[in-house]
Amino acid sequence: MTAHSGPTGITNLEGHAEFDITWPWTRPGGLRAGSTAVLRVKDEAPSLPFVLPPLLRAMDHVLVVDNGSTDGTPDVARETAAKAGRTDKLTLTSYPFEVARAGAEHLAQHELSVHSLSYFYNWCFSQVETRYSWKWDGDMVLTTEGETSIGDLAWQVGDVQSIIRVPRHGLYLDGDRHGYLDLGLRNAEEWGYPMGPDFVFTKAFEWEVRTTPEHVRSIGLPHGLCVELKYLDGDEFAHWTDPASFATSFRNKRKRREWAVFNALKEGTVLPGVHEIHAPDGVHIVDHVTHDWLPRAPRPLDVGSIVTSDDAAPR
Repeated sequence: MTAHSGPTGITNLEGHAEFDITWPWTRPGGLRAGSTAVLRVKDEAPSLPFVLPPLLRAMDHVLVVDNGSTDGTPDVARETAAKAGRTDKLTLTSYPFEVARAGAEHLAQHELSVHSLSYFYNWCFSQVETRYSWKWDGDMVLTTEGETSIGDLAWQVGDVQSIIRVPRHGLYLDGDRHGYLDLGLRNAEEWGYPMGPDFVFTKAFEWEVRTTPEHVRSIGLPHGLCVELKYLDGDEFAHWTDPASFATSFRNKRKRREWAVFNALKEGTVLPGVHEIHAPDGVHIVDHVTHDWLPRAPRPLDVGSIVTSDDAAPR
């Protein structure tokens, strides 16, 4: 089968017709009002109990696409939604193909292969049925402020041509009650997009990137609304072909910072801008940071150096 990209969708190189992409805005009835968060996940079972509840409350719908998890991620997603009383807002599906890691593997993969990042992302977002979508990671947790802010936006952005930039701060976990919050990097990436032919994924050097028309309005949310969970006892860089390239990547200041903070903490060093935090007895560190520490921190938050648009990578 010959791969093809056209106005109604994409066929893949490998001929897996059941995973061809049909753009949802071309289907009968089109898209409905509302916002959908799209999570592409693999082995995110420890994070989803923190990620999903505020997201399910804030969004009209949450789509979780599992990509070969071995830790029970799909079951945790179902159980978390049920415990939150929001099973009606959750759709769980799977993508069975191994996806190239960012960096050299991605660069070597054909854009129309089921194994490419760009094809994978386009397939995931082709499952969206609302007019607006949010590219969300399986380790991004909204604070109490973030849940309110995103919830307010979710019903307002469905019919507007705007993208939303959401700042997030790395929260490095060292057990259930101890962690490190990195406020040393100013980082606000594009996470909210309208659904339509002007906003699809294409191949870039090291990762996928979502196309954006030149004159679309960009709305930036304030800092302190979202944290990204990182586990000091885990492999936080497995999704990259050559993780050590983080230390020298001129295109990605955020990844250079993550590499530096993670490895410094492993060696017992706390870099400037990183806050060591202990949760009270009986309170998980993630809940403490997102429900208490960040919401109570003086405003404006003291956040570090500015990231240019070239550094605002989508991964």
